[in-house]
Amino acid sequence: MKKDFFTYQAQTSPHPLSLEISHAQGSYIFDKTGKEYLDFIAGVSANSLGHNHPKVKKAIINQLEKYTHVMVYGEFIQKPQVELCKLLAQLSPDKLNSVYLTNSGTEATEGALKLAKRYTERYEIISCNNSYHGNTQGAMSVCGVEEQNSAFRPLIPGVSFIDFNDTSQLHKITKNTAAVIIETIQGGAGFIEPSNNYLHKVQKQCTKVGALLISDEIQTGTGRTGKFFGFENYNCEPDIIVTGKGLGGGMPIGAFIAKDEVMATLKEHPKLGHITTFGGHPVIAASALATIQEITESDLMNQSLEKESYFRELLQHKLILEIRGKGLMLAIIVKDEQLASDIILTCLKKGLLLFWLLFEGKAIRITPPLTISKKEIEKGCKILLSVLDKIASV
Repeated sequence: MKKDFFTYQAQTSPHPLSLEISHAQGSYIFDKTGKEYLDFIAGVSANSLGHNHPKVKKAIINQLEKYTHVMVYGEFIQKPQVELCKLLAQLSPDKLNSVYLTNSGTEATEGALKLAKRYTERYEIISCNNSYHGNTQGAMSVCGVEEQNSAFRPLIPGVSFIDFNDTSQLHKITKNTAAVIIETIQGGAGFIEPSNNYLHKVQKQCTKVGALLISDEIQTGTGRTGKFFGFENYNCEPDIIVTGKGLGGGMPIGAFIAKDEVMATLKEHPKLGHITTFGGHPVIAASALATIQEITESDLMNQSLEKESYFRELLQHKLILEIRGKGLMLAIIVKDEQLASDIILTCLKKGLLLFWLLFEGKAIRITPPLTISKKEIEKGCKILLSVLDKIASV
């Protein structure tokens, strides 16, 4: 299987972890030898309720027995889609009452960018340096890392960049700006939180000049930061929300959310202004609905903040310079990239799954399922601290 993996399956990096997976349950993944790995990655924040959650599994099976794909998105009335859209609208700020379901977060970004241009009849998009919003060409165009973008230029025109948390640059948001797209917490850059009421100030400037504020909640959404949407922590109310990752409980989904007046512009002039075949697939919509219901009807969001405190309490070591992030979106910062890689790969051998961040090589990702227990947190931190101790003693 490993030989075929490297021979036939397109690779995204020179050195994939290449674990051969047998099965997964709860907070654990098992390889073909039966070895268990405690999962502090959660599919890069995607498995909100862990692996094979019974309520999500039941929802998927129930929908499979009724129907799968029946028609392109937006033509037939399908209960899982309608119920999911209704619930997402209810969880959004009052004015945001229209939901467009997509196959992924990056597709939601694409839809949101098109929507902002269509509604405002402007073309300039402003994003932040070191941001990440997806990897299709439109989404990549608003990613502020030239090392990633340069090989694929030309990308879409009319994109400008500002520095996250730098209010002195907000004057660059003008009456030529269709939208500002911004991560609530910068993910790939190292889990950097907004400071000094930054998101509110961005929103205020957008309102002043008639630009739309697009909040990228792909990673911070679905309860990971203690609120259903991360922007709720930071005195901010966007015009468009982009979400994905954890929304599907391990199934592929995305969505962009706006008020009906804005979203309606995709219906006419031209008709079919944004279309998708499989967006809102009924099986995946059922999975997402069950995931959101479990998160919002339980205490998992409050627990994410309690678990953050527990991680911070346990993870005190001279090799850890800082722990960034909020809730169960945490990044350990160490002195250099080599040390971060040594820690991640050594923990892998010891049965703990950690991962890198896209653009901050000194960071180690900790984004476990929201359902992770305190006992599992203790177990994982014990493994991590033992690895740190061994490295420090060399």
